Amino acid sequence: MMSRVLVFMFSSLTSLALYAGTISVVDEAGEPLSIVMVSNTPVAGFTLDRSDSGYPPEGVLNRSNGTSTVFTDNNGRARFQATTDAQVRYRLRKPGYKDLTIEMSAQDDWKAVMQAELDPILLAASRPANTWLAALDLEEGLKKHYIMQCGFCHQQGSMYLRRDRSVQEWDETIYRMVNYGARLADDAQDQLPELLHEKYGTLNADPSLIKEGTPWDTYLANASVKEWPIGDSFSQMHDLLYHSNGLVYVGDNLQDRMYEINPKTGEYQVYKLPREKGDQLGGLLGARLKEFPKHETFAGIHSFAQSAVDGNIFITASYQQRIIEFNPTTKKWTNHLMDEGYYPHTLRVDQDDNVWFTLALSNQVGMFNRASGEFTLFDLPSRSFKETVTVNLMGVLLKLMSWGLPVANWAAVDRDSTGVPLPYGLDVAPDGGIWFARLHADSIGRIDPQTHDIKMYKTPFHGPRRLRIDAQGGVWIAAFPESQIVRFDQEKEEFEFFDIPVKPIGSETPYSLNIDKSRNIVWVNGNTSDALYAYYFKENRWQHYPMPKRVTFTRDVEIAPNGMVYITNSSFPSWHIEDAQPSLIVLDPVIN
Repeated sequence: MMSRVLVFMFSSLTSLALYAGTISVVDEAGEPLSIVMVSNTPVAGFTLDRSDSGYPPEGVLNRSNGTSTVFTDNNGRARFQATTDAQVRYRLRKPGYKDLTIEMSAQDDWKAVMQAELDPILLAASRPANTWLAALDLEEGLKKHYIMQCGFCHQQGSMYLRRDRSVQEWDETIYRMVNYGARLADDAQDQLPELLHEKYGTLNADPSLIKEGTPWDTYLANASVKEWPIGDSFSQMHDLLYHSNGLVYVGDNLQDRMYEINPKTGEYQVYKLPREKGDQLGGLLGARLKEFPKHETFAGIHSFAQSAVDGNIFITASYQQRIIEFNPTTKKWTNHLMDEGYYPHTLRVDQDDNVWFTLALSNQVGMFNRASGEFTLFDLPSRSFKETVTVNLMGVLLKLMSWGLPVANWAAVDRDSTGVPLPYGLDVAPDGGIWFARLHADSIGRIDPQTHDIKMYKTPFHGPRRLRIDAQGGVWIAAFPESQIVRFDQEKEEFEFFDIPVKPIGSETPYSLNIDKSRNIVWVNGNTSDALYAYYFKENRWQHYPMPKRVTFTRDVEIAPNGMVYITNSSFPSWHIEDAQPSLIVLDPVIN
């Protein structure tokens, strides 16, 4: 039966001591295969109590069934850390080869033979979304706009999106996505249904058009990945926080739940966001998710930041006018309510313990003074009189949307997204300056924390999404549709561009980035190529880390003091993910 694929060399070890077998992988000629991704998952594992609408009850200790991933060395060998699991499911994966899955004892040494994938259709199907997106033949301006507006919730070119759809199906899909919040221009809405039907049809008919993805390098033999499944296919694990207490906090944006996870053991507790009297399902954007089959979004948990003073966690509630505070010691929640401003987005805490945040739909930056309990909102400049009017009417527009009216599909939309400049990423510089990016307005800006003066800079690239600031004050920006990260030098007021080394060239859509300041590494979300990228900016050197699941769409990255890196598989919807299961992903990288 399986003797043609696997040759088992059973260990003589019969005790119950912790042990992990050695896996040896060869090709059909018997030659060792290096850099094979080998993942194992317990067959039995722990059974979760899902009695709270399909999720674990609040405050109850749970344990996730983790998946461990390592890569074979130059001799084709890999070994996992010791485990108490009796039976595990192994999955072997390598570009250009057929996946191999087998269940067996975790204590056994074994040898696997991997077969080359010769079917051009299956070979193309195995490649990540960016390879299909690169091959999608659209006019450059339209393609960047399409990536900007159709690639921020989920991958374009993924297994789910690349299948053949009729013009009508694409038209209906785009209408629904615009209701979800995509600012796809009117002309693009008219053009794309027929173009996507035609172009994806061409790619499916000729798989040779799909080129190879980013090659896997030999340093991966010293890296490992741990995945802790949390939530379900109706969850969206949006942002996360590595806390100084060693725990990781993850927000389920669609279910108003926060996960407090021990990343070493997979033990976790769930906490539900507090509601105010009068809160409605869907919050101030009540109709946005009316077609989504299951959600409990009242507040819309979004971005996280920790206070260095007391360790409390601050969270933006994107569907309400509030900032939420959580005490990780007492587990107490506090809602801090605002009278103005819409869609609190990204937040950070400054050196004086003030909480700064962007307000995406009202073109503002906000500050919450913890000492006084007061909010201050800073209006950002509009690009035109029309935009000023639209921003000032945002409260009325949101009210109409909450009544179920398809306002998003009524209003005229241009390629510049006039009316919605969308303040997005934000960070605090070493000198205290507050830097922010405006995604649709192609601009970044700085607020002086003392004078409150605002200075704007036009970006010579499209789609500045999230940004972080290095120890020297350099502003690093994720250029979403450009397959680049960009550094802005404050003193010279100059931009420097760094192409992500993805294959095919220019096919990545970096959602976010973060900086390991002690090691001078910029970590970049490769959310279309199922990867993380590390850029050593003092050495001008990149690393590429493929993730175990296809359709690994990530929105944020956190870094522990020891160099461990944390992300979440955050596709919306999560059923796009290879196993329809979002997870906390822990990368132990090769830092040298």
